[in-house]
Amino acid sequence: MKKILILLFSLVFLTSTHIRAAETSPLDRLDKIADEALQMTKIGRFEAAKKFLEQFQDQFIEETSYGSILTMDELKIVMMSYNDAIRAINKVSLEPREKMDKVTTFRLVIDAINSHYQPMWTELQEPIMGAFSQIKEAAKEKDRMAYEAALTMFLEKYSLIQPSLKVDLSLEKLEKLDSDISFIDKFRNRIIEDDTQLVQLDIIESDLQYIFDKLSEDETDPSLWWVIITTGSIIVMTLSYVGWRKYRGEKHTKQKEHYD
Repeated sequence: MKKILILLFSLVFLTSTHIRAAETSPLDRLDKIADEALQMTKIGRFEAAKKFLEQFQDQFIEETSYGSILTMDELKIVMMSYNDAIRAINKVSLEPREKMDKVTTFRLVIDAINSHYQPMWTELQEPIMGAFSQIKEAAKEKDRMAYEAALTMFLEKYSLIQPSLKVDLSLEKLEKLDSDISFIDKFRNRIIEDDTQLVQLDIIESDLQYIFDKLSEDETDPSLWWVIITTGSIIVMTLSYVGWRKYRGEKHTKQKEHYD
């Protein structure tokens, strides 16, 4: 019995250790630094944010010097978003909100590369889809002021996740979505003036909703499910064995008392 329990706890410890070890990958370390930069930006500590961004660059060079951990496309996206973030932090005249947006975009890109299950950018579903609903409502009501405000908000929110979409979406889906967004921006006046264009808004809304639904389907890392199933199976087997041993012991005791 004691040996069985020791084996059980050993297996649970080994599986949990396996997960912790996986969390220390090069991308995990870079992801953590990017998050620190974002947290410092949120509270207005721009010098600290700058140091974390510089640390990211140094760490990135070190991690990639022994071999590429990114594809060429991912490398380009990371460098572009990083350069935008560091320029924004260094630009004194830039508004804090604009600094925040650039560092947020960079943070979302790193997470999108590092996370394959429900990336952080999907958390912006509510403000993005909410702003789009306001666009549709204002267009139907012919409320130009509300329409322009909602459209500006939507485009700002979408720009935060657009680089991350390059990581997670196929080229075909990305081009379709970018074409949708360009249409709204370019023909904003036509949309609010011509009721026939409202159908196009429904189509674009459907395209947007699809990408959020698709990327939110797998919320749990399969490796975690493997640990849960494995550990659960071990526990069930152990308890079943212990119960069987107890039953055998009680049966043996009753038989002995019967014959005595």
